[in-house]
Amino acid sequence: MNAILSYKKKLPQIIWSTLIIFFSFLMFQITKPYSSWEWDIDFLQTKSFIIHLNYYRYSFYAHIFSSLIVLFSGAFLFSNYILKNWSVIHRCFGKLYVVLVLFISAPSGLVMAFHANGGWVAKSSFLILTPLWWWFTYKGYQTVRQKNFKAHRVWMMRSYALTLSAISLRLLQFIFGQFFYMEADEQYILVSWTSWVFNLLIVEALIGITSTKLKWESKFPFDRNKQSASQQT
Repeated sequence: MNAILSYKKKLPQIIWSTLIIFFSFLMFQITKPYSSWEWDIDFLQTKSFIIHLNYYRYSFYAHIFSSLIVLFSGAFLFSNYILKNWSVIHRCFGKLYVVLVLFISAPSGLVMAFHANGGWVAKSSFLILTPLWWWFTYKGYQTVRQKNFKAHRVWMMRSYALTLSAISLRLLQFIFGQFFYMEADEQYILVSWTSWVFNLLIVEALIGITSTKLKWESKFPFDRNKQSASQQT
């Protein structure tokens, strides 16, 4: 019985890690062609008027390759099992995540944001997204240094929600492209905002639900004790 309950607790984390690894693999497949350093590949074809600028080109490559590692790190950062049993792995991926976001992924993303497709409406989305991504990650680092682990988890959840905008943006592009007729610019403007705002709203809802649950359990601890006793019998 205890083994079944233990497995049920681990199942959501197993599903989460599996999904992140799967999406990381898909992003690797998308990113891989750019390792040829050619300028006429997919997204770069829309940047033919600025791809010759060294600062943009360096920012682009720094962003896509570092963000791939950042995305993959999420498979290990939010697992309670890894945190409890292999805390070294959690700390290593956590440090890697923070360093890459603060010093490479977010700054290079901000450079790219000034040249985003879709005009200033889309640009403004990315110009808000990247500083928020940097700030949430910094707050996650700051709170763990202060040993405020509850706040650390909350800030890192927010940070990773914005990391996942790379996935949600492409999923939304596919959905809108398959099921809705929209002009390319209109579609890109829509997904540029919804890809990260929607993620952040979901995370804020999860944070609120978790906070309410913890307050309830601390206020009525006997309910949890009764539940544990009933499970054991």
